[in-house]
Amino acid sequence: MPRGRRWAAHKGEEVARIVRCGVVQATNETAVDAPLEKIKSAMLEKHLRITGEAVQKGVRILSFQEMFTGPYFCAEQDKRWYGMAERIPDGPTVRTMQEVARSHGIVLIVPIYEEEITGVYYNTAAVIDGDGRYLGKYRKHHIPHCHPGFWEKFYFKPGNLGYPVFETGLARVGVYICYDRHFPEGARILGLNGAEIVFNPSATVAGLSENLWELEQPAHAVANGYFIAAINRVGHEHPWDIGEFYGKSYFCNPRGKIFAQASRDKEELLVADLDLDMIAEVRHTWQFFRDRRPETYGLLAEEGP
Repeated sequence: MPRGRRWAAHKGEEVARIVRCGVVQATNETAVDAPLEKIKSAMLEKHLRITGEAVQKGVRILSFQEMFTGPYFCAEQDKRWYGMAERIPDGPTVRTMQEVARSHGIVLIVPIYEEEITGVYYNTAAVIDGDGRYLGKYRKHHIPHCHPGFWEKFYFKPGNLGYPVFETGLARVGVYICYDRHFPEGARILGLNGAEIVFNPSATVAGLSENLWELEQPAHAVANGYFIAAINRVGHEHPWDIGEFYGKSYFCNPRGKIFAQASRDKEELLVADLDLDMIAEVRHTWQFFRDRRPETYGLLAEEGP
């Protein structure tokens, strides 16, 4: 049987390739001056519970928000937070999620703070297949350090693993993380690498970014003919309170239409069915990959101001 495709049992007829996906927008409820292990344990327990709810709802691919095991600590520059980092795939969070994926048959996108070696850290998402296999990781490429409260260069090196697409048992999955979404180049490469669904786990607050939240990623979906799952956290994180994490996580189809969206101000598991056959239908109409002219785009790869 072809990967991810269902067949009508009574006739053997091929039917739509539909994958039920979920995204989680959540809050950190533990005081940020608590021991780091307490913070991580509370968030992990919350997300394990939500994962159970997702399984009950028939979700087959589930993604958490950016650095889901704690608050968005980049609101300050403090070496204490280096202690949140873990090895991937050998750290405790990924190992736990491998067991969860295996026991429930669910594909998981697990964004956490990664330690490569002591003193070298990345903003990373691990991808785990439904049989528990670790498929690989994506490291955030574009690292902001330009707005009060987003001091990410203090914590992360820029990603160095390219723009991989992971062949899960259900779909070809790509990952782009938060600030990456402002850069169309990587979004295009994910499409060229075969992504069918691109997950963008984020931590973004109200203000300038909210206007772009529902513009840029639907544009990526249209330009590249794939589905996008955009994930944001919710609420205010004290004592920093750099703004309101406004949620509004959503799924967008290859036509650029947001067809399922979460609330602005509460924790939520958003579930939607993605008809992956729509990808071929849209690409056969809009032949953007056929008509692109890479030989004329050299300037994009040149160093500039």
